Amino acid sequence: MFINGSEAQNTDPGILTLDRIFTDREFTSERFGPARWLDDGTGYTTLEAPTDGEGRDLVKYDPKTGKREILVHARQLVPDGKEKPLRIVNYAWSPGGDKLLVFTNTKRVWRQNTKGDYWVLDLSSGGLKQLGTFTKPSTLMFAKFSPDGKKAGYVVENNIYVEDLATGKVIQLTHDGSETLINGTFDWVYEEEFSLRDGFRWSPDSRLIAYWQLDASCVREFYLINNTDSLYSFIIPIKYPKVGEKLSACKVGVVSAEGGKTTWMKVKGDPRNNYIARMEWAAGSDEIIFQYLNRHQNTIKLMLGNAETGEVNNIYTEKDEAWLNVVDDLKWMDNGKSFTWISEHTGWRHVYLVSRDGQSITPVTKGAYDVISVQNIDEKGGYVYFIASPDNPTQRYLFRAGLSGKGDAERLTPVDQPGYHSYQVSPDSKWAIHTFTNTTTPRTIDLIDLPEHKPVRMLAENKELKEKMAQLKVSPVEFFRVDIGDGVELDGWMIKPYDFDPEKKYPVLIFMFIVNLQGKP
Repeated sequence: MFINGSEAQNTDPGILTLDRIFTDREFTSERFGPARWLDDGTGYTTLEAPTDGEGRDLVKYDPKTGKREILVHARQLVPDGKEKPLRIVNYAWSPGGDKLLVFTNTKRVWRQNTKGDYWVLDLSSGGLKQLGTFTKPSTLMFAKFSPDGKKAGYVVENNIYVEDLATGKVIQLTHDGSETLINGTFDWVYEEEFSLRDGFRWSPDSRLIAYWQLDASCVREFYLINNTDSLYSFIIPIKYPKVGEKLSACKVGVVSAEGGKTTWMKVKGDPRNNYIARMEWAAGSDEIIFQYLNRHQNTIKLMLGNAETGEVNNIYTEKDEAWLNVVDDLKWMDNGKSFTWISEHTGWRHVYLVSRDGQSITPVTKGAYDVISVQNIDEKGGYVYFIASPDNPTQRYLFRAGLSGKGDAERLTPVDQPGYHSYQVSPDSKWAIHTFTNTTTPRTIDLIDLPEHKPVRMLAENKELKEKMAQLKVSPVEFFRVDIGDGVELDGWMIKPYDFDPEKKYPVLIFMFIVNLQGKP
């Protein structure tokens, strides 16, 4: 990309400089959200500053009418003895919607702030209580309601606990957690390789908890030198297995929410040279399903594990000569008789329906394109909604395909909007928060109805930014491809100075835009 890089002051609104982009940040987009849909699709919630004080209100919007309703006022989140409301970093509703779980006062673990304090607001009584008061501040991790809404589970210092929301009684489920024996969360490798952080799952009937345990005692320490945080540098040790060295030994087990002995899954193979990359309950409280991945990450064994006995059954195996991605879009269908699966075994990434025993595999999407990401699986409506780029890998569009696998996928994004589209589809697939941008259009966010893709309401128009960009003296964006060999081409683009002279030499600013395998920058 080529732009004017002069550091000199320039008052001409048409001249684009590095200072205006990176220092003055004149071209920052208008923000919206974060927003999330309610489970029944009747509305979405977001956080907004109150008009009468500090903190943020939790607000609900009706997608059809735009009606605004404050579900939780910031003043309801002021703990006893305090003057200011809790700072909401994240939140979750109880299954019945009568309680709110608030994550606050957070601290970083590796890359993200996954430690902190958790508070529960009872909407009927107005009571606000902190979970895990027995431990130090900012030490709880991954607190979540049980499916019946009566308890909450969380991790403290590599052990798992369950707290009764009515009585405050706390039960410690694991007792062997330490710096090297990790229950309910993960080491650096699992976060790096598989983006895993939260390491336990409630059973649907709220009686059991399935969890990961990692034994990192054989992993050697790698030393990082911190030269920036103090006058003298210091060493930071990190458990890091180099190539060929031992990994943490991993296993998964099931324990009663009332405490007791863990039933470990009886998986064959070296636990220090294989990963358990994903694990969930298998459409019930009798079995868990997990993805067992070899160290080369080119073979996935999909296994069902009996929660009572620990016996496992390898129902499906997928192999590739090079590499396999773990599957995040496994959803149970037809009361647990089948599940969705993402596979690249044809050379293209597509959605499949697999029977519970792994014997029947039905393609849902097909064609010479990749399903970049699944946005929603609407079993009732009979469709899977997904992002794909059949014709141009630099663009993103919304499609849907029938779960029966019959017929071709239907593009829902209008053909007159070329560019990059992203969506937050409601659980009932009737609405979506839609974000659109391209090289000439700043990001716009609106609410649409589906499947017609009809605009309902503008949420962030970026009108001022559009007016400012319209004044710029810029050349048109030029797209190109670079042949890097073996039939592989990389996409690129550039903007030359508006007064570009091909006889002159110019400094070059190179911007690398990396998209991961789920299509997220």
